[in-house]
Amino acid sequence: MKPITTVEEFNEVISGNSKALVKFQAGWCPDCRRMDMFIDPIVEKYDSYTWYDVDRDVLPEIAEKYEVMGIPSLLIFQNGEKQAHLHSANAKSPEQVTDFLESVKA
Repeated sequence: MKPITTVEEFNEVISGNSKALVKFQAGWCPDCRRMDMFIDPIVEKYDSYTWYDVDRDVLPEIAEKYEVMGIPSLLIFQNGEKQAHLHSANAKSPEQVTDFLESVKA
């Protein structure tokens, strides 16, 4: 997962034609650490996305703009538009994450 640390980087990443999946998290978040333990095989399986990582405490204005109310959250962007959003309440297990990714496949 590639880290995004500036608003400019974020805007560049989401404006592309390819699908960008952005994980919003924070270092202090226990659910985020739990997701880190199971996410790697999912990233490998769903390689049609380019995966990115945003620390919501580093870019709070981006988290607010895209209604990231809880973490971890997974958002999918393409051509500058948010295509899908897996809210933190539904992102606690590998099954929930893969179900989300299967539901948004085009």
